[in-house]
Amino acid sequence: MGKKIWLAGGCFWGVEGYFQQLKGVADTTVGYGQGHTEHPTYRQVCSGDTGHTEICEVLYDEAILPLPKVLEHFFRIIDPTTLNRQGPDRGTQYRTGIYYSDEADKAVIIDVMQKVQTEYKTAIVVEVEPLRNFHPAEEYHQDYLRKTPGGYCHVDMSLAASEERKQGIL
Repeated sequence: MGKKIWLAGGCFWGVEGYFQQLKGVADTTVGYGQGHTEHPTYRQVCSGDTGHTEICEVLYDEAILPLPKVLEHFFRIIDPTTLNRQGPDRGTQYRTGIYYSDEADKAVIIDVMQKVQTEYKTAIVVEVEPLRNFHPAEEYHQDYLRKTPGGYCHVDMSLAASEERKQGIL
């Protein structure tokens, strides 16, 4: 079956495209979460009025890719000190966050965050919260970078392969 974690790292296309490359990731779904509008549309989320952030739901096999490694990958592709912005994408829908449904994951997340904080002089602004809600995005957003080679992305996709090569996974 696997475990799930929900990651917000700016535009969800890049987060999804990156995690789809990793051994141990079984599936991804992009969507909107943590807001107050039921079943929001992309247009509504972009207005900034729904409270949602763009999220990538990651289903992973923790025997292959344990949560600390998932989070290590996540921090590789975001700027955790920038509020409501990643790359050129700006707005509350692009805030960074880690959302969990298993309370045991919270301690792991906090531990990783404390280690990552030592690498920065300014405070990390990544939200860490239980998942309140998640609404899958419209179909055209799912697997966007696979469907649209060369499509917009603020994430350096080569980081996934280079890290897995370094770890002897590829």
